Amino acid sequence: MLEMGHSDIAFPTYGFPGPTTVVEILTAAECLNLVYGIKSAPHLYSGVGTSVNPTMLSLFELLLLPLLVVAASTPKGWHFVQNGTTGIVALEVIVVSPTLAIMFDRVQNNPLQINGHGAWGALWNFETNIAMPVEVVSDSFCASGGILSNGTMVGVGGQWPESTTTEPDIDGRMMIRIFNPCTDPSGVGCNVIENAQTLHLVETRWYPSSLRIFDGSLMVVGGTHNNTPFFNTDPVNNFEFIPKKDGGIPRPSSFLERSLPVNLFPRVFALPDGKVFMIANNQSIIYDIERNTETRLPDLPNGVRITNPMDGAITLLPLSPPFYTPEILACGGSNSSDTVPSMELSSQDPASDQCSRITLTPEGIKKGWVVERMLEGRMLSEMLLLPDGTVLIINGASTGYAASASVAEPIGVSNADHPITKPVLYTPNAPIGHRFSNEGLPSSEIPRMYHSTVTLTPNGNIFIAGSNPNKGVVTNATFNAEFRAEYLNPPYMSIARPALRNVPSTIPFNHAFTVPVDIPANLKASKVQVALIDLGFSSHAFHSSSRLVFMNAILTHDRKSITITSPPNNRVFPPGPAFVFLTVDGVTSTGAHVMVGDGKTPPVQDQGVRLPF
Repeated sequence: MLEMGHSDIAFPTYGFPGPTTVVEILTAAECLNLVYGIKSAPHLYSGVGTSVNPTMLSLFELLLLPLLVVAASTPKGWHFVQNGTTGIVALEVIVVSPTLAIMFDRVQNNPLQINGHGAWGALWNFETNIAMPVEVVSDSFCASGGILSNGTMVGVGGQWPESTTTEPDIDGRMMIRIFNPCTDPSGVGCNVIENAQTLHLVETRWYPSSLRIFDGSLMVVGGTHNNTPFFNTDPVNNFEFIPKKDGGIPRPSSFLERSLPVNLFPRVFALPDGKVFMIANNQSIIYDIERNTETRLPDLPNGVRITNPMDGAITLLPLSPPFYTPEILACGGSNSSDTVPSMELSSQDPASDQCSRITLTPEGIKKGWVVERMLEGRMLSEMLLLPDGTVLIINGASTGYAASASVAEPIGVSNADHPITKPVLYTPNAPIGHRFSNEGLPSSEIPRMYHSTVTLTPNGNIFIAGSNPNKGVVTNATFNAEFRAEYLNPPYMSIARPALRNVPSTIPFNHAFTVPVDIPANLKASKVQVALIDLGFSSHAFHSSSRLVFMNAILTHDRKSITITSPPNNRVFPPGPAFVFLTVDGVTSTGAHVMVGDGKTPPVQDQGVRLPF
């Protein structure tokens, strides 16, 4: 096989080595180019196989080419591919360009080194599957982050120093880390900027959440001031903003006070009217940023708790025109009481299999949460919005809790046990009782529990990394510090895919634009979807700012171009970077990187048109 990326073609064994991976399925023309390229310049293809004999390629090409063409039209199905090592435990990850994601870890002696010490920041290259260390000054352990309306990545919070003589760091709890838009595809010259004197939060925050809001700024929510082994015992019960609002004075929150002690990493989502949905413990609200008011919503049913240290998975479901009706899905977590001391809890306590869904309209709120059941209980899982509108639930455990060494019967120091290695798909529009399925989905051999991350990539597959309940690099425990990276490839990664061409780099709101498309001949184009996606910031079983908005799209009769209409305003989709994916009959393109809105530094003015409802 020819090693180029993340998708697979099974080559015949005509002198080729064992299985590896390729980035795209080869067309017939590409197959010919490959064969004749080997024939004319075999030294350039030494990675293909050491036993290819150019003098025999006449027979070789006759036998190989038809098989390649057949493979190009045969989907492999969902499959995991291990590809590379991260060098740090990727406990936070965010995509920052079409080719790069930035990862953060705690201060420890990681295998990836920089300037004579273990790195705790790195850029992951989706094209080469190689991690490049990035110097980070402060301890970014258990931080959060997002991307502003001008494309600047902002990391917020962290923990107190864990300096050693080999890993020097400073207190990360008030730090703001800046990563400006990186134009080099490999990340050369791209750096994290920190300045404790001039660039910092108002409050010290460990385990905070963050969210890009309608004016393009970042809202920072909750957290704890100091070390806590399990429950939030020193809470930061307020919100602040980047850039600062209200003269830099944080806004107190009665919601965060009520939701103690299970309110670390509260989950927050921007609603299409500019308000914010928040959930912590088993409680939820709608917060009006402009009026600074909280509206209480029904509690989660049956006492299920769903935020750290009892992490379930929560998402805002895809928004669709014309009404962009918001719905929240909250799955898993724990049935345990928050009044029980942590040392009376156990790593063997079952996770909840409850999923609760609410529609955030007056009628939906009156109806309350609608309960359905997953295929199994899940703790520490994460939800990803896929370009076709389905939701992938991945990673986690079937028993236990978040955090380390703070419950009875830990596994080593892990508060969780029985890792769940098979993902599940949730189809929002299917009838209740038929929305969950793991049919055809593979199992990974790598446990991904506490301190795991996952993100949809610009290529359209899923990048998974991290997992480490330990303090430091541990390699001889039941659950180790995990450095192996892997991809979960959807079936479309192994067949011919549609493509968007010449997508504008900047897309105004409420704007129609026409771009060329390539649609494989075997696709009937009976269902065409165009999704605008904020890939979000993955940390601790949560995807901050994750968002999918479907855009109206009209395909021409000759299937050569498509007219797309962007979201109506900056409340339906907060302004900033995003990726546009085209899905035709369930087959998804790679994503086109765009700036939605004017790309100005926040706070920005309202853009587009206000909806009449």
